[in-house]
Amino acid sequence: MEFCPKCKSIMFYVGGKAICRKCGYEKESDSKETLVIKSKKKNEDVPVIEDINVQTLPTTKAVCPACGNNEAYWWIRQLRAADEPEVRFYRCTKCGKTWREYS
Repeated sequence: MEFCPKCKSIMFYVGGKAICRKCGYEKESDSKETLVIKSKKKNEDVPVIEDINVQTLPTTKAVCPACGNNEAYWWIRQLRAADEPEVRFYRCTKCGKTWREYS
């Protein structure tokens, strides 16, 4: 297993190259790793809700535990096994605090 020297993410082996799916860094690899990632779709990365423009997310009425504001952006992620409920995340529209709610 190798890590990207630029962004420190795990690099995947495709053919004779190690490729970072986060930043796109590539390098020739002589590793004996057998992991090959094949995807039928291009750019199949899982979106992570960080450092993006959250104003594009839906909003709902939720009380912020930090500032008491009554509106927050929200999104859902499956963090545990598929047979367990998803987790709903909220981010305050006023102060930016992020918290979660388990279903």
